Amino acid sequence: MTNRRKALVVYGGMELHTPKRGAETVRDLLEAELFAVTLTEDCEALGAEDIGTYDLVMPVVTGGTLSRERGERLTAAIRAGTGLAGYHMGLATSFRDCVPFRYAAGCYWVAHPGNIITYRVDVTAPDHPIMAGIESFEHTSEQYYLHYDPAVEVLATTTFSGEHHPWRKDVVMPVVFTTTHGAGRVFYSSLGHTADELEIPEVRTILQRGLLWAAR
Repeated sequence: MTNRRKALVVYGGMELHTPKRGAETVRDLLEAELFAVTLTEDCEALGAEDIGTYDLVMPVVTGGTLSRERGERLTAAIRAGTGLAGYHMGLATSFRDCVPFRYAAGCYWVAHPGNIITYRVDVTAPDHPIMAGIESFEHTSEQYYLHYDPAVEVLATTTFSGEHHPWRKDVVMPVVFTTTHGAGRVFYSSLGHTADELEIPEVRTILQRGLLWAAR
C-alpha cells in the first residue's frame, strides 16, 4: 500500500515496565490505523539519518542513552513535523542526559509517592478529541509526580492526597497533556506502568487517540 504513514517505536530499559509488550501494543494500535510500523530495541534509530521520514516516533524506554548529536537530529525532525508520543516512562524518564530531547519531551519524572496506589484521574478537557466521551475514573498504578513544561495543554489531572508525601498535599498534576515542538505535535500520558494497564479501556483509548493526534 502506498502513502501509508510511518511510525518508529523503540523499546528498552527497565523490564519492570514490560517495554517490549508495551511497544507491541503500540504497534498493534498503529497498524490497526494502517501505519507501517518499525519496532526496534535500537535507540540509535531515533537519531538516524532517515528519522525525518517518520510521521510518528515513540520511545517506550526507561532511561537509556541518546547522544546529543542524535538527539539534535531527532528534535530537528520533530520541529519539522514528525510527531512524538509517550506513555508512563516513555518521554518522562527517557534519555535524561540528552538536553535537546528533554526540551521536546515536555516532562520529567521525579517521584511516585506510595508506589502502586489507587488515585483519581480527572478529565479537564472533555471537548478535546483525545478525551471526548471519557469520564473521570479511578486508577490503580503509580501516581506520577512530574516536572513539566508550563507550555503544555493539560487534558487530565490527578491530585495528590498527601498521605504519602504530606508536603505535596493537594498538588494538582497533569496525567495527560499535549504540546508542540516547532511543527511537531507531542502527546504524553503518565498511565501505563505495565503493558497490562494498556488494556484498560480508558487508558487504551487515550493512548490510541493520542498517537493519532500526534502523528503527522
